[in-house]
Amino acid sequence: MNRSRLHALVACCLLAGAQTPIAAPSVSGSGADAVVAGVLMPAWLERQGSRQELTAGIALQNRDRLLTGTNARVEVRLRDGSVLRLAGDTHCELNALGVREPEVFTAAIDVPQGAVRFTTGHLARSLRQRAVNLRIGALTASVRGTDLWGTADGAGDRICLLEGHITLLQPDREARQVSEEGSCYLAAKDGSPAVLQTVTAAQLAWSAAQTAMPPAAAAASPAETAKMSRPGRTTRTARPGSWSVEVAAVDGEADALSIHDRARAAGYGVRIKPLPAAGSGYRYALRLGPLSSEAEAAALAAEIGNALPAAPLSLVRN
Repeated sequence: MNRSRLHALVACCLLAGAQTPIAAPSVSGSGADAVVAGVLMPAWLERQGSRQELTAGIALQNRDRLLTGTNARVEVRLRDGSVLRLAGDTHCELNALGVREPEVFTAAIDVPQGAVRFTTGHLARSLRQRAVNLRIGALTASVRGTDLWGTADGAGDRICLLEGHITLLQPDREARQVSEEGSCYLAAKDGSPAVLQTVTAAQLAWSAAQTAMPPAAAAASPAETAKMSRPGRTTRTARPGSWSVEVAAVDGEADALSIHDRARAAGYGVRIKPLPAAGSGYRYALRLGPLSSEAEAAALAAEIGNALPAAPLSLVRN
């Protein structure tokens, strides 16, 4: 059982294999309904059964699917000026994307797994209305002048209101209006009653940081995004840095899985990297990163040391 699970985790970390290229979309200026503004790899775009690496500047289409790997980040700007940010290990589907009626922009953003943040922008002058829904697991938020964060995982589905107000919908439940900043609605997977909690500013800041683009991979400005989406422009993708924090390097599979689970439970998305051992076999390094500089890696190591005091931390070059 341990070996099968370990192999599955390693495979996820090495998922950037050969993929079928997708034809570049035809876009003209600001006519795209959604454009990728920034990417911290690994991340992919699935379209009509094909997959390719996601790149900044690509115009997204209805029914596109975005996937991010461990520690990845993606930032997408929608036609109405809103911003969608994806954390690592996230699946996001774009449905009902477009202008469905005269001057009405629509989008149904479905996140069955992972964490996202949606921040409302100023509506484009040419659009009088919009109809945007964000579904996190089984929870749906009708977005109106809102900044919100949500996550869907094995424990449950959660939507937190950072600013504005939302209408929350859950199967077999009455719609609920939420307008108090710092309110988090949690629908647990174990069948226990859903709860509406108020969290601290620090907790909200931590949640928002899960989807924030690192400084070394800052997303393009709206003007730059518009330029990148025009035909003939060379798109660019922010690539990871050259440093990682090694939480541990162990010989046994069981030890690797144990440390992996401890780190994940503490909020750190470590990846398992098999390394050839002297003689034969493998050792298993558990690493977090990549990071843009040694200083950034050192700061993260200090933070992890407080959360996992027994971990033999070290800094490594990728």
